Amino acid sequence: MKPPSNPTLRIATYNIAKGVQGIGLARRLEIHNLGLAVEQLDADVVCLQEVRKLHRQLARRFARWPDEPQAQFLAPPGYEAVYETNAFTRHGEHGNALLSRWPVVSQQHEDMSDHPLEQRGLLHVVLRIERRVVHVVVLHLGLIAGSRRRQIEQLGQYLQREVPADVPLVVAGDFNDWGGQLRPAMQALQLQDYRATPPVRTFPARLPVTQLDYVYARGLVPLSVQVPHGRIWWRMSDHLPLIAEFAWP
Repeated sequence: MKPPSNPTLRIATYNIAKGVQGIGLARRLEIHNLGLAVEQLDADVVCLQEVRKLHRQLARRFARWPDEPQAQFLAPPGYEAVYETNAFTRHGEHGNALLSRWPVVSQQHEDMSDHPLEQRGLLHVVLRIERRVVHVVVLHLGLIAGSRRRQIEQLGQYLQREVPADVPLVVAGDFNDWGGQLRPAMQALQLQDYRATPPVRTFPARLPVTQLDYVYARGLVPLSVQVPHGRIWWRMSDHLPLIAEFAWP
């Protein structure tokens, strides 16, 4: 099968911290700035974590709180938005989302919670990119190292069950993976990322010291990775977005 006419596939991942920054009375709504930022990424696919479907308390507090869920609000013109809830809280719910400039074929969700204190999940979306079908999985892994290892094991079982071995696959998100310790486990699943020199850093956004956010792929060739910097970015979230480009084989 011929590759699509566009020679590269541009994937972004971004933990948007639920569209609000600051503490207490200093809390500020950043979702409108995030909408402009997501469009600037100019990615074929944007994988988002900590996306609110709703929050009744904050909707009352902020006069400019969007009327629609954040995934739909953030989608640039012409993009499709897909969302699945990971966590239910007292005032609302949040989870993972995917924004795509290519048609969405299907979507699935799997609970990846490893213990009662962290509600985690994966979002699995199938896209049609011209003549190709591409599977994309959006992850937000746990804060505990043991949880992350078990969640990658669960990911492997899920991929074996749900994703054909001969189709392109992207796995992206907030891995909470300090120092790339999960990279060998991802490589064992035939998933590769682009390793920049010097390494890219995505967290904390104001003064990044490590990479927590990754884009891995199978059946695609890693070409590059980049992280935008500057005050406009660290004001919007505690993570910086990561943008990865892949070539068709």
